[in-house]
Amino acid sequence: MTTTRTEIPISVARTAPGALPQSSARPRSRGSVGRIVGTTLLTCAALVFVSPIIYMILGSFKPSSHALDGLSAFAPTHLTLHNYSGMLGRFDSSSTGYFGQFYLTSLIVSLVVVGGGLVVNSMAGYALARLRWRGRQAVLLSVIVLIILPFQAIAVPLYYMLNDLRNTYMVQFLPFIANAMAIYLFYTFFMGLPKEMEEAASIDGAGPWRTFVTIIVPMAKPAYATVTILTFLTSWSSFLWPVMMVDQPSVRPLPLEISVFQGQPPYDWGQIFAFGVLMVAPVLLVFLVFQRWFVSGVAASAVKG
Repeated sequence: MTTTRTEIPISVARTAPGALPQSSARPRSRGSVGRIVGTTLLTCAALVFVSPIIYMILGSFKPSSHALDGLSAFAPTHLTLHNYSGMLGRFDSSSTGYFGQFYLTSLIVSLVVVGGGLVVNSMAGYALARLRWRGRQAVLLSVIVLIILPFQAIAVPLYYMLNDLRNTYMVQFLPFIANAMAIYLFYTFFMGLPKEMEEAASIDGAGPWRTFVTIIVPMAKPAYATVTILTFLTSWSSFLWPVMMVDQPSVRPLPLEISVFQGQPPYDWGQIFAFGVLMVAPVLLVFLVFQRWFVSGVAASAVKG
């Protein structure tokens, strides 16, 4: 009986233990190239979106003669703080009001809109997601319709409804505490939460209020962070509604004041950039504070999708 001897090619036999064949290394190299290309494209896109903010920040520290120098304005040269002191000095010598007064108005309005909205909208979203009551589907449909409906379509009716509250803080935050988009965001988040913990709480004797406060709210930090960022950004940058309802400097918010400031002589772009930097700073601060929960909420939504 003869035995067949299988010969192993020398190239395979001499391959070191643990080494990958050449064919399996190609997909890995292709994947690394794809990651490099993707990272490069994302970096370029981020620079495109961030470049106006960088341009404004650098321009706020430069004299007006160098603030609008095109691409050369990105060079950190001729830096000074005169724009900030000059801008604040113009408000101190003006009869229309102080910069801190406009800042306080925007801060009060935004904090009331955000704080009140988190309470009202989260409870409304929880009621739509978990509770069963007559007319629930009709209310949910109304919320979706209000999301689609632009604010410009209801601005004029709101103007006549709240005309008696002109030039007050209340007229600036009252129509925006209840927000259809925020209600729908809370609704979709609460619908994705497991019901087992709520059922266990109800077995222990907890009612809807106690279940919502002690169980649902701690689990909904990503939703609260997302709504906080979006609501604060919308309220802080609101312009159309203050134009319609505010004509007194004592209750004028920052977006309306900067439009007045840039139209008053002397036209100093360095000071206008300084105004813009101080106006954008709270938005960036809010995002930095809540970004961890915001990113986790976006990632969770992507996984569910």
